[in-house]
Amino acid sequence: MATNFTAGSFFARWLFAAALAFGTYNPSDYSYIGWMLSDTMEFGPVPAIIGVVLLIAWIIYLRATFLSIGWLGVSLGAALFACIVWLFVDLKWLSLDSTSVMGYLALLLLSLILATGMSWSHIRRRLTGQLDVDDVED
Repeated sequence: MATNFTAGSFFARWLFAAALAFGTYNPSDYSYIGWMLSDTMEFGPVPAIIGVVLLIAWIIYLRATFLSIGWLGVSLGAALFACIVWLFVDLKWLSLDSTSVMGYLALLLLSLILATGMSWSHIRRRLTGQLDVDDVED
């Protein structure tokens, strides 16, 4: 079992989660969904393989996140980030007029929630000394 969890470990998980989120969709249309919806797109084996790989990565990240922090953790993380965005709007550091900026911000916050879910067992062990163990049936 790996016990050397560092900020770099979290950063690596976040970097992959960000690549997954922004690679699947982003407001600039330089993403898988933008590619699929483009007029010049011809569906074939390469887009199908990329789509299946993205689906596998999403399932891995979502399953690990929901198993480690659950619906409550995801909801609390989303609420915390929503309040931070609200604060930034209230301080006039952020404008609600730019939908693309809000889209990028939502993807960034989603990637942070996914990275936290992937890292939560390590973080919890550091904070409390308790281990998380998946149930294994015989």
